[in-house]
Amino acid sequence: MAGESPSAGGSRKPSIYDVADRAGVSHMTVSRVLNGHPNIRASTRDRVMKAIDEMSFTRSSIARALATNRTMRIGAIIDNPGFFGPNSVLRAIEVAARESGYAVSSFSVGDDEDRRVDTGVAELTAQGVDALCVIAPRASSLDLLRQQSVGLPTLVVKEEPDEQMHSVSVDQRAGAAAAVRHLIELGHRSILHVAGPPDWFDAKARTEAWRAALAEAGLPIVEPMIGDWSSDSGYAFGQTLELGDATAVFVANDQMALGLMHGFAERGIRVPDDVSVVGFDDAPDARHYLPPLTTVRQDFALLGRVVIGELLAAIEGAETEARELIQPVLKLRASTAPPRS
Repeated sequence: MAGESPSAGGSRKPSIYDVADRAGVSHMTVSRVLNGHPNIRASTRDRVMKAIDEMSFTRSSIARALATNRTMRIGAIIDNPGFFGPNSVLRAIEVAARESGYAVSSFSVGDDEDRRVDTGVAELTAQGVDALCVIAPRASSLDLLRQQSVGLPTLVVKEEPDEQMHSVSVDQRAGAAAAVRHLIELGHRSILHVAGPPDWFDAKARTEAWRAALAEAGLPIVEPMIGDWSSDSGYAFGQTLELGDATAVFVANDQMALGLMHGFAERGIRVPDDVSVVGFDDAPDARHYLPPLTTVRQDFALLGRVVIGELLAAIEGAETEARELIQPVLKLRASTAPPRS
């Protein structure tokens, strides 16, 4: 009967095009809504979701794979997955992909010849993945990736823009700047920094933001201590660091901050009475440190959704943002306080 909904009377299941027609949008917009893409107006998203509900629309991953000749699988190359940040990004991407009907095949990068980025690209492309993302890359790993002819939509999780690949990241510089400004607003005038490995993009961004915030405030800059992201490296600094006139330390991640506070405690240096400490990441245990750690929270769940939304849009041939930054949040806890006068 003319004008009857495709789902009425069981004639056939509605398609994405039927939903688009009902909502008055393009089928690409419906796809972006289904895949959780963040750059959709709330009113448009509501209209699409209403049409989906009215038409009892469901999608089949198997049918979609057959219709599009896709594997419905994303390849993820993860550099140093043992650390909290890279591992959290991978977990978030897996969740977001699963919600969009995709699976994730991952490859862990190491320094061995058989665990390099180029090996990972070859292994994942041999599996027939539809797109690739690279998580928490070091500069050396990304250099190897650029030498590859991937031939697939590729996205890198890093803050700096990239001429060859799309990038998505939490805004590392904004997070580090917020941490240092918090300490400055408390009255600290000598703020040290425990940095991550300089080959890591995130470590570089956080260090540069620390320098810039101190320079903007006209405060002295002492060369940072270089850690390896582990609590053991933070602990070593806590046991040996001479504070001098420093009253605060900005640490590039929560694991090193934990070790630093442990080392301080063994020497009788009290946090925050003698020195304030700020971390980065907001690891699940950070609120249970002694004292609970002031830190920069990265929204890994949102990051995962944006990564998958961008990759799926690219797979479908849609225009995507060359670079997207997610704003972090400073979580204030008991490890920071005004310096003692």
